[in-house]
Amino acid sequence: MSAKSSEKGAMTPLVILPGLICDSRMFGETLAAIPDSMVIDGFYGGADRIEAMADYALAQMPERCALLGHSMGARVALEVIRKAPERVERLALVDTGIHPVKPGEQDGRYRLRDLGRVQGMAALVTEWLPPMMGFAGLRDEALMDRLYAMAVSAGISTFEAQIEALLHRPVVDGLLPTIACPTLVAVGRQDQWSPVGQHEAIAAAIPDARLRVVEHAGHMMPAESPQAFNQIVREWLGQPAPIHVQYQVEGEV
Repeated sequence: MSAKSSEKGAMTPLVILPGLICDSRMFGETLAAIPDSMVIDGFYGGADRIEAMADYALAQMPERCALLGHSMGARVALEVIRKAPERVERLALVDTGIHPVKPGEQDGRYRLRDLGRVQGMAALVTEWLPPMMGFAGLRDEALMDRLYAMAVSAGISTFEAQIEALLHRPVVDGLLPTIACPTLVAVGRQDQWSPVGQHEAIAAAIPDARLRVVEHAGHMMPAESPQAFNQIVREWLGQPAPIHVQYQVEGEV
């Protein structure tokens, strides 16, 4: 099954927003398996704020789409919803969070940044990537090599810009209850960075959101368990969408 037909009869494309120092190499098997799918590549044009990343995505997205954000990309997807909800037929938030900056988070991100500045991007990724993976993914040398090459290719300037975006991320608490499109919340069971409980809270805050947990996968679940991931994406794409949705802008009475 491909993307669900829109009310005009055309196929609604699937647009994927990647996470921190990630690009379409994270989603190769999904792009091959899901017709009318695309990834917003280009590391968000070097943007250092989530709001600017959303503008970058909106400029490249079709007029209407099914929008899937992974990790940082899910925060970008929420900002797209805030800016232009009428352009999103359905929403998927994968391996992510909605919390504000946590104590110690800035220090941890800056420590990696400084490691990359001094020793190079390869050293940064060597430390950053393994905790993102589940147990099986860590043992998959071909997968690790592919993700390592992807992250290194992003470069230190991209990493710096994207961590600044994350450290200045918008508050979304008031946005979540206003989301009216079919919403999937998905996470790998072994995701140590964005654990299952975090996703239970996200799903509870969005009306009628569906939570799916993929076993034996970590934070890089779309690449670690692509068959399971693709199956839940197909199910989400097959959910009926409301014919007419009345969107309310945050703060309106």
